[in-house]
Amino acid sequence: MRVKQVICAPGRSGYMHRDLMAIKAGAIPDGGLYRGKAVSPGYTNIVEPATIISVMLVLEDGQIAFGDCADVILAGVAGRDPAFNARDHIDTMRGEIADALRGRDVVEFRRHAEEMDNYSHGGRRLHTAILYGITQALLHATALSRKQTMAEVIAREYGCTIATAPIPILASCHKDDAGQLDRVILKRVELLPHGSFQIVSEHIGLQGEKLIEFVRRIAGRIKQIGAADYQPRIHVDLYGTLGELFAMKIEPLADYLGKLREEAGAYGLLVESPLIAQTQEEQIEKFRGLRELLKTKGIAVGLIADEWCNTLADIKLFADAAASDFVQIKTPDLGGINNTIEAVLYCKSHGMGACLGGTANETDQSTRISTHMGLACRPDFMLSKPGLGADEALMIQTNEMARTLAILQARAT
Repeated sequence: MRVKQVICAPGRSGYMHRDLMAIKAGAIPDGGLYRGKAVSPGYTNIVEPATIISVMLVLEDGQIAFGDCADVILAGVAGRDPAFNARDHIDTMRGEIADALRGRDVVEFRRHAEEMDNYSHGGRRLHTAILYGITQALLHATALSRKQTMAEVIAREYGCTIATAPIPILASCHKDDAGQLDRVILKRVELLPHGSFQIVSEHIGLQGEKLIEFVRRIAGRIKQIGAADYQPRIHVDLYGTLGELFAMKIEPLADYLGKLREEAGAYGLLVESPLIAQTQEEQIEKFRGLRELLKTKGIAVGLIADEWCNTLADIKLFADAAASDFVQIKTPDLGGINNTIEAVLYCKSHGMGACLGGTANETDQSTRISTHMGLACRPDFMLSKPGLGADEALMIQTNEMARTLAILQARAT
């Protein structure tokens, strides 16, 4: 089954771009915006709507496969590509990239994905968002041509075994939305709330008191309204703020995490990006040292690496160094989804936990395709996406898993 035509359309992402470096440099909050100048590559404003390009592959029999080119909220930071804007890439997509995709026999996925992931334009690698979208479309096309689910295509080509139960989900919420928190508790989400803490004085507190109060409040609310047998893990995403608060010294940082763990009470605690170093080498060194110190002190906090862990090669470095308990495999940052698949499988085979992550800045289609990757590769948990509304993302992911598992069970019987 060959690709007969390639159609591209610009569209909206599930969230916004945010210039983290400008925010951390002291930009003044203004409602949901910030006053000041953008400093990271690709940004016009500190906060701005993000765009995507939907890539549609028209097959010989008229079926249409598609994937969405999207990047992360905090683009242009810690080694990531500049913020993606559809208008800057749409002509290339409709011209040179369409030519490279047209005529391909999509009965297989992996070979085409790897070839496109290494494609160069003007001597340079394509933006990771483009690689992400076109490889999604190729996977969808192979599934349509073979009349299989996308999970089955991945399992067949990568030699993995599809899950027989849903993958746990980390609900991604606005940290100050009490109603949203209550809803994800009532829905018995396995991990929550992925609260975002980006500014020390505003979100953490100069003595760390605001974050301590947040974890205390979350644990208290789970106990108050959750079912007696509901035992989720509490997750906070710190964007390096504890490294800033403790001047990158891991001893006081570890002791502080011990206090957070006490506030979590009966619930497990996962902490993402407690520090962000200036280089990848330092990041690995600091993470590994912090992880070992937490174990020595008997502090049961799971560390999740994100920044400086953007590509398949990066993830392998962190896994080989045993630098973290989990890695957030941020799907758009890896470019082709073939890299995400290999990253999850590499983590599983090297004793590192894997979060099949991504960003609120994605779309419904990239989320569905990520869900199939999750079922096929079986990470420890998946991040809810797109958006930060939690409810909609949980609906998309939960229902996609339920449908796929029901289809596979029906076929087996």
